[in-house]
Amino acid sequence: MALALLRARPRGAALALLGSALLRRPAALGAAVARCAPARDSHGPPRQGHGTSKAASLHWTGERAVSVLLLGLLPAAYLCPGPAVDYSLAAALTLHGHWGLGQVITDYVHGDIPIKVANTGLYILSALTFAGLCHFNYQDVGICKAVAMLWSL
Repeated sequence: MALALLRARPRGAALALLGSALLRRPAALGAAVARCAPARDSHGPPRQGHGTSKAASLHWTGERAVSVLLLGLLPAAYLCPGPAVDYSLAAALTLHGHWGLGQVITDYVHGDIPIKVANTGLYILSALTFAGLCHFNYQDVGICKAVAMLWSL
């Protein structure tokens, strides 16, 4: 029937009819979209757990800085191993892992209590990791020498 209407009308009228039909949203679709769309409060303060864009930008810049620092520490660990490089690696690796696992928690953990438990666990894991690496650097051969010993096997 639509083809018959298009053939019967002049070209301009057919395009106007077709254009208005394509631009209209069916009522059922409009209701479904309204039900699925999340309510947004754009004028209120940021919700807890959601920082401002400046804080997110600074965090992103810090993540990139630590990644570049790690890229520089890897050759330094090979060329001049020592306590300064060992402790720098311990701090940078722990921070890099902490931020990475924090993003996993952000993406996959939902609900207030599970998020609090996961973040608490993450802080405990990161603190234990850093303490363990520092203990290994102080009491044993250190990260640089340990990796060199593994490569020599």
